[in-house]
Amino acid sequence: MTDADALRRRTQELLAAHPPAETGRLDFLRARFDAGLAWVHFPEGLGGLGLPRSLQAVVDAELEAAGAPDNDPRRIGIGLGMAAPTILQYGTDEQKARFLRPLWTGEEVWCQLFSEPGAGSDLAALGTRAVREGDGWVVDGQKVWTSSAHLARWAILIARTDPDVPKHRGITYFVCDMTDPGVEVRPLRQITGEAEFNEVFLTGVRIPDDRRLGQTGDGWRVAQTTLNNERVAIGGMRLPREGGMIGPVASTWRERPGLRTHDLHQRLLKLWVEAEVARLTGERLRQQLVAGQPGPEGAGMKLAFARLNQEISGLEVELRGEEGLLYDDWTMRRPELVDFTGRDAGYRYLRSKGNSIEGGTSEVLLNIVAERVLGLPAEPRTDKDVAWKDLAR
Repeated sequence: MTDADALRRRTQELLAAHPPAETGRLDFLRARFDAGLAWVHFPEGLGGLGLPRSLQAVVDAELEAAGAPDNDPRRIGIGLGMAAPTILQYGTDEQKARFLRPLWTGEEVWCQLFSEPGAGSDLAALGTRAVREGDGWVVDGQKVWTSSAHLARWAILIARTDPDVPKHRGITYFVCDMTDPGVEVRPLRQITGEAEFNEVFLTGVRIPDDRRLGQTGDGWRVAQTTLNNERVAIGGMRLPREGGMIGPVASTWRERPGLRTHDLHQRLLKLWVEAEVARLTGERLRQQLVAGQPGPEGAGMKLAFARLNQEISGLEVELRGEEGLLYDDWTMRRPELVDFTGRDAGYRYLRSKGNSIEGGTSEVLLNIVAERVLGLPAEPRTDKDVAWKDLAR
């Protein structure tokens, strides 16, 4: 009996015991997690079976065919793609047992408290302080560009715990309860009119030491796990052919021949090929993940994702002419997810401008690719061995 055969049988047993048509959505998701069919590459007892990641497709196909509900992965992408792998690698047994199940079922939404207004693209220069007090920590500072903070129960947080050492060495990684006193979330209205992002103010927030991930002062290394997974989650998402931004443009081209010009045709062909190359490269990257943790290659995928989205959306606006300049809704709202393909061309054009900033700026990612993928000499860094408190700010 192969692993795939055993997984199919196990999935059928889940469906027989919890028929999707007769079982509440949350009850089904909890049962799926407990059966080890949430993410099969996770350990037993934590939603998995310790099997190769590639076998997840066997489970997903069976459940999709049966009409079983999913966990709405776009809404809880930060938890699934960033928090979960970090908790799995660095969390205690108690932390894994407490957080992973409601994270996967979507009962608890997560956000990421990393970026700061005073640190720019240099995340290691962050200034949010966490001071030890008794059996916990008191945190003060400000975070920015925080997706889903207005929905989140939990946050992954990095803060400075030792200002007397160089910036990369004095950081510690925590799990922050977004409902605790001292946590204030304010909307950041974007060029789209929405407030999908937030700024978060932390004033005297008390975090027990048992919500620390990894060792004190080792937060930068822990954060690299989060960041590597984040870039893969953003740039390496699974898409069908003509999925993502290229789909609406290709459909408009086919359905409205009166809009076509020779120049637009040449540009569309070029971008279509590049989008397909990026899609297939993402498939290869996911296959590499089966063998281990994501590496710096995800930075290249995220770079391609940002550039392609911006170029494709620009072409779409130009193809549609005056119609492309229209915008459907400037209403100030706080959405639960980003829907690139469900809105109009104007939204796609405006929202894609953020792709080269979120998840690491393209400039920083170019350095990562140059140094960690291509092995080129590192840029000179005069602040590398200087204590954080002595850095010019």
